[in-house]
Amino acid sequence: MSCCGPSRRTLLGAIASAALLSAMPASRARARPVSLVATDLEVVTVTDSSVVLTWTTVAPDESGRLTPVPSDAEVRLGPADSPSPPVPVFADPDRTPFHYAEIGGLEPGRRYRFEAWSQGVRATPALSLTTLSPGTPEATGEFTTMVPPPGRLLRTIALANDVHYGETVSGLVVGSFPPGFRQPAGLPPYPEVMLSALLDDLRARGADRLLVAGDLTSEATPEESRAVRVRLDSWGTLGSDYLVTRGNHDRPHLGHRSCTRLGEHRDCWGDNFLARQELVEHEVGGLRLLGVDTSELDGAGGRIERPQFDRLAEVLRADPDRPTLVFGHHPVTIESGLTNTAGPAFVLDGTDSAELQRLYERAPGVFLHHSGHTHRNRRTEPDAAIAVEFLEVAAVKEYPGGYSLLRVYEGGYMVNFYKTRTEDARRWSGTTRGEYFGLLPDYSLGTFADRNHVVARDFSGLS
Repeated sequence: MSCCGPSRRTLLGAIASAALLSAMPASRARARPVSLVATDLEVVTVTDSSVVLTWTTVAPDESGRLTPVPSDAEVRLGPADSPSPPVPVFADPDRTPFHYAEIGGLEPGRRYRFEAWSQGVRATPALSLTTLSPGTPEATGEFTTMVPPPGRLLRTIALANDVHYGETVSGLVVGSFPPGFRQPAGLPPYPEVMLSALLDDLRARGADRLLVAGDLTSEATPEESRAVRVRLDSWGTLGSDYLVTRGNHDRPHLGHRSCTRLGEHRDCWGDNFLARQELVEHEVGGLRLLGVDTSELDGAGGRIERPQFDRLAEVLRADPDRPTLVFGHHPVTIESGLTNTAGPAFVLDGTDSAELQRLYERAPGVFLHHSGHTHRNRRTEPDAAIAVEFLEVAAVKEYPGGYSLLRVYEGGYMVNFYKTRTEDARRWSGTTRGEYFGLLPDYSLGTFADRNHVVARDFSGLS
């Protein structure tokens, strides 16, 4: 992660000492079952008819250090307004330290009470403000299912980013600080594990389009670019089933003589996907999807160069009211610049951001702008008087390890974030909770409303 390490400096410099207390090792030494702890409880996803809970079971090893240990899993659930206690609705016969429970068949708009258990021990949240704050489902033991927008479900689109194919160490900031995380010997590289888990999940959940908003590779080498293209092509066809935009990790690099020359740089990623600063344009059932290349030639910040800006303006001007989803790697808003750990220089250039939002003012059909780069789930407020949701989605490649589904109905849309759920993906996500001295969950998981929300919008003209 050579180009993006400084993105965590501000956070680490202020609170690294305190964070050391919360780091959890990933040792596999034998644990004492009598001391089992069920922790890291998260109510990840709540839809109109389902809920997803995750938690981890750990115990002290012979040296007293906490280590993940396999255990059973049970979820008890019932209506919150019922005098009866929650009843068992889920039991996992496969013992694992990293538990993933999905319960369906729930009623829209209803409040439920829940409990998660392993070996007779009730799961509790980690020492994290994200899940321990008053009113969170984890703190109250209750959640309310969503009420979907009215009308038919028209389309299900997956929003993903930050795969970092080829990366071997996760969580570095500068050099080898703080301690990074590697995949244990004998297991597949973690970017491959996490991308495969994502693609398998999308088939099961009925996604008909996948949008990948940048950082498909670690360093845009010929090998990384070809390999991630082959893996995505095994899922679908570029330009129809899946669309991509370039991130800062995918920018042209020096060297790699076999790739297309751009001055002193070579564009290996572009040889496998798209030319630099090229606008992606796609339409499905009347819904317009536009991908913006926000990568600079050098550096981690974001820019949109004039030819691409002009083409984007032309497309929006030709049909300003058409429902439109825009995606690009770098977040756009002032709020995002002020709240990410690297500051305003890490997001889209301020001048370009202002111009982009002025385009959206004249194109009321634009309803959502999806970005990555910050590796977190977060909605931020626009800087102009526009009805556009600016949504950052957490990284595929590390905790919380997942993607968002955008379900488009005739009367609006619903957004839900999902963690990937294969055994290897759950293990890696659980391991990388410890990144940045254990502070990553507070930064990247996002609030419940960042991950799960409904927006009213008229999409009755779509098919």
